[in-house]
Amino acid sequence: MGKVPEGLKGMDVMRQTTWKGHTRYDFSVNEREGLVVVPANPAEGNPWIWRAAFFDAFAQADMAMLQRGWHLAYYEVSDMYGCPEAVRLMRSFQGHVESQFHLAKKTVLFGFSRGGFYSFNYAAEYPEQVSGLYLDAPALDIRSWPGGYGKAPRAEKEWQECLQNYGLTEETARDFKGNPLDKIDQVAEAGIPILVVYGDADKDAIFSENAEILIRRYRELGGEIKSIVKPGGEHHPHSLEDPAPIVEYLIANCNS
Repeated sequence: MGKVPEGLKGMDVMRQTTWKGHTRYDFSVNEREGLVVVPANPAEGNPWIWRAAFFDAFAQADMAMLQRGWHLAYYEVSDMYGCPEAVRLMRSFQGHVESQFHLAKKTVLFGFSRGGFYSFNYAAEYPEQVSGLYLDAPALDIRSWPGGYGKAPRAEKEWQECLQNYGLTEETARDFKGNPLDKIDQVAEAGIPILVVYGDADKDAIFSENAEILIRRYRELGGEIKSIVKPGGEHHPHSLEDPAPIVEYLIANCNS
């Protein structure tokens, strides 16, 4: 299964296994679980993708990128909805894996569903650490989901968790200005390329309340953004059966 990276030897939280035939390392950073999957033939410079939520779900593009020599990482902050503390923890994780696995200084974040919160907020806060975003049926406004202020039904459990993580109340959430959609200008100014995949029949991450706003504004600002629509597609399944268009875009635009 390959050698344990030098800097990770002796870590009592380290586990080495396999994931879909690739060597996988599990460990913890700030008492939260993280992992890195190492490709059989790493590409020059050790580029990597970072799945922000739902590791191993709809992983067609993840696998295809591994096969192209990109490392794959994941860090468990999915109960924090991309709040400032989650972003801070993510920065610590990125520094750790870059150092220990000798990864590239920039990553491509995969934001599936609620992963849109983490991915976009992280890119806005640390644009120098991000080479691209792949957003798949992304939630980009907490009031849309899980809040249910628009066309989507409220996800009550998740909404209460979200309010707690952001230090909001039902009243203050109405005027909240810390959503990804409030930070589009920052990410566009940094020149970060974005790929958006969505279904036009999504009833959870409503397109008109989330990705559509991002796509329109990013283009107005002259940002590099490509959208792939799945006609009649709902929130699931994520990704594409054939991930080639995703891989081609990322390789062409985000390999820096």
